[in-house]
Amino acid sequence: MKVMKFGGTSVGSAQRIKNVADLICRGGRNIVVLSAMSGTTNSLIEFSDYLYNRNTEGARETIERLAAKYRGVIGELYETAEARKEAQQYADSVFAFLKTFTKKLFTQVEAKIVVAQGELLSTTLMTLFLHERGVAAELLPALEFMKIDAHGEPDVDYIREKLTGLLEQYPKAPLYITQGFICRNSHDEIDNLQRGGSDYTASLVGAVLGAEEIQIWTDIDGMHNNDPRIVDHTSAVRHLHFEEAAELGYFGAKILHPTCIQPAKFAGIPVLLLNTMDPDAPGTLIDNVPENGTIKAIAAKDNITAIRIKSSRMLLAHGFLRKVFEIFESYQTPIDMICTSEVGVSMSIDNTRHLGEIVHDLKKYGTVSVDLDMCIICVVGDMDWENVGFESRALDAMKDIPVRMISYGGSNYNISFLVRGEDKARALRSLSKGLFE
Repeated sequence: MKVMKFGGTSVGSAQRIKNVADLICRGGRNIVVLSAMSGTTNSLIEFSDYLYNRNTEGARETIERLAAKYRGVIGELYETAEARKEAQQYADSVFAFLKTFTKKLFTQVEAKIVVAQGELLSTTLMTLFLHERGVAAELLPALEFMKIDAHGEPDVDYIREKLTGLLEQYPKAPLYITQGFICRNSHDEIDNLQRGGSDYTASLVGAVLGAEEIQIWTDIDGMHNNDPRIVDHTSAVRHLHFEEAAELGYFGAKILHPTCIQPAKFAGIPVLLLNTMDPDAPGTLIDNVPENGTIKAIAAKDNITAIRIKSSRMLLAHGFLRKVFEIFESYQTPIDMICTSEVGVSMSIDNTRHLGEIVHDLKKYGTVSVDLDMCIICVVGDMDWENVGFESRALDAMKDIPVRMISYGGSNYNISFLVRGEDKARALRSLSKGLFE
């Protein structure tokens, strides 16, 4: 059994829902994870924002626009009047339910219930469409098996037990449909997985069931070896180690959240990134099999801020770094890169919400300087330190680019450069020429 996940754009219109139905019907007896139709979650968040601000008129207008969108999709999607009626009745019940929130006290609990309706809509409409086509697909409610604990982490034992039980109820079903993203929390309230959304759901489902493969379908042709908007003649990377995919996911590759495939990684289940616009393309395979001696890709992360603390008191000072890190921790600001010397430390962050407070507190320990509008460029591949010359190839390609920081050795899969944002395009092109041509 495989797990097939389709994102919001893949089911973003009646025609795209039909295309996805074609794909899953030819795929065999698998579990299909669906996101909400593109635009739906944003509309539901907008609806919630109006209710937070007690603007019931704005909330009602938002829901009416969304309801009109779904009427159009339903009218185009189904061929028989009976199927259209059943789908429209379900959609009407969802929007009627949403309108009841305009008369209630609205809190974060209600907001999560509201947002969950997007996935409930998409999966029900898909299941009804498959039934109209004569496919006896079964809808597996994610709210009956997907659960997080008090720390917001998946309750893997609960998920395995409940999901296995649901599958045993329908042993002859040719296809299973379920919702991505949504779950219940330790208080049995409707909640969501946050990190990675539906990709995380697919990875968890695949891991607990020991699936043959997890397929992530998007409208992008896999991960590319560079940014095609900046560098000419880029190509899709056909194979990545899980660690390489995590690096690319964090440093700019939009196709995959870096933490969402961790369950698949630990379970040793391959993840295949595929393109709904070109379903016969080979895609990008991610697994635990290393590919020695190969540089795979280059990625970039914009809007980085560099902070340097210089202090002669740091020399041999016990606990200095701990004090520095505690400042960032107190403001819940993660550090991306870090470099140290005998008299100073440089760090980069991508969250500047508390930059002023952080700088103020750091001045207790030394002279602080800040560089804004920076960019991290990451070269990903087999960067093990025993591969003599690999790092020098990257450094040679950057010889004409001013580099603020270099990070190497923290991982066997990347070397990262911090440069000015204005030098990003030049650096990407230079690295691409030096490493891939």
